[in-house]
Formats: sequence, structure tokens, C-alpha cells
Amino acid sequence: MSVSDQNKPAEKNALWETIVVLFQAFLLAAVIRTVLLQPFTIPSGSMMPTLLVGDYLLVNKFAYGYSRYSLPAYNPGWFTGRIMVPGLSGTPTRGDVIVFRLPSDPSIDYIKRVIGLPGDRIQVRDSVLYINDKPVPRVAEGTFSSDTSDTAGVGVQHSMESYRDVPIYRETLDSGASYQTLDLGLSEGDNTPVFNVPEKHYFMMGDNRDNSSDSRFSVKYVPEENLVGRASFIIFSLGNDTPFFQVWKWPTNLRYDRFFKGIR
Repeated sequence: MSVSDQNKPAEKNALWETIVVLFQAFLLAAVIRTVLLQPFTIPSGSMMPTLLVGDYLLVNKFAYGYSRYSLPAYNPGWFTGRIMVPGLSGTPTRGDVIVFRLPSDPSIDYIKRVIGLPGDRIQVRDSVLYINDKPVPRVAEGTFSSDTSDTAGVGVQHSMESYRDVPIYRETLDSGASYQTLDLGLSEGDNTPVFNVPEKHYFMMGDNRDNSSDSRFSVKYVPEENLVGRASFIIFSLGNDTPFFQVWKWPTNLRYDRFFKGIR
């Protein structure tokens, strides 16, 4: 037997071990993505100033339990409702930032803030949010300027140039959640009818109140089954509309101050 023949079994074993390791890594990544944490990218400015275009974040998949929409890809609907994890899963709290599947097209992920819980009455009057007929405290808190464009407007489109020195207002909910919102001026979402949130549904709104497609418009009420998870923290952020693959532009466009920032 030649030396080359002796080496063949060893080479085959090494190849097989490599395949096994790669398969295990793939399986682990799939489990983490499905069960624990799933990465998401912010493509629009509907959640400014809380979330910016170019933010890369992780979503807690077990925060509200699991539904058929917890799988990253399409699934045939093996079960309905939600499976809760004892001691870890709960129900959404008013003010949580949540990723959910769009009710009209479950293949699309949206991210908004929970404003209305089942049974709540929600309305906006002259830009002031009312929950169960009580106005949410709203305090002016400086201005905001964006380093990216926003392509997901509703009603009147606001271009990149519009996001210069935009008024910021801080809202504080009865749950204790406190966050900033933007007010770009008069828009169709500043005065709404009363929305009565049905059982097992949630009312979602973007923090960029005048440029967000949310439950005031086509999104409507979001079934609890459509909830994917709670946005936990930002792990990476690129400004100035920088594509992820343009690594050579990272040094001047990374938003270092947003790395590992918690989402509230």
C-alpha cells in the first residue's frame, strides 16, 4: 500500500468531521434564531428617534412565548395561539417595542411600540395621545436631526431634508415607559377616531408619529398570535445610508454610541 493510499482514510475522516461541525454550527444558529434571539435591521424612519435607519438589533423571541409566526421563514401553521415559557414569557406591557408580522401580509415584519392593550380606547387629538380618555403627558424635549433618509412615510412624505431640527416630545405612559416622539407638523394621524382594541389584539404606533404606517392606518389591530418578540438592544449601527457590505465606509459612518444600547 502506498503512502497516498494510507492518507485517504484520514482525509475522508477530516472532511466528515468538518461537515459535522458545520452542520452543528448551522443547527445551533437556527435554534438560537428561532427560540432565543433574532436579528433585525431597521429599514425606515417610522420609529425615530428611538430607532434609526441602519440600526441592527436583537429581538427577544421568548418574551411573549411562541406562535406559528415565531419561525423566521414561512410555516404551514402547525398550531394556533401562543406557547408560553414558564417564568420567562409574559404579555406585552404598554410601551414595549415589538416586532410583529403584518396582519394583512404575515410574510412582512414590522416594528412599532405597543400603545393599546386589549380593551383600551385609543385616540389622537391635536397630536396628543389619549388612552382610555386620558391624555398622555407630553413634554417638549429639544430637537432631532437625522443622518439618513426615510422612505416609509404615510400621508405626506417627509424627505431627508425634512429631518433637521424636528421637535421632540417625551411621552410617559402609566406603565412607567418613557420615550421620545417626533412631531413633523400637521398630518392625517394627528386627529383620529376612537379605536377600541379588541380582545387578544394590540394597538401599535411608531414614535415618528407623522411618518409611520401603524394601527391608525392600514396596519389596524395586531393579533397576539402575530407577535414575534420584544426588541432588546442595538448591536450595531450604520449612518448616512451606508450599505452594510461597504465595509470601507464603516470607520466614518459607524454610530459607536448606539452599540449595545438598550431599547426602551
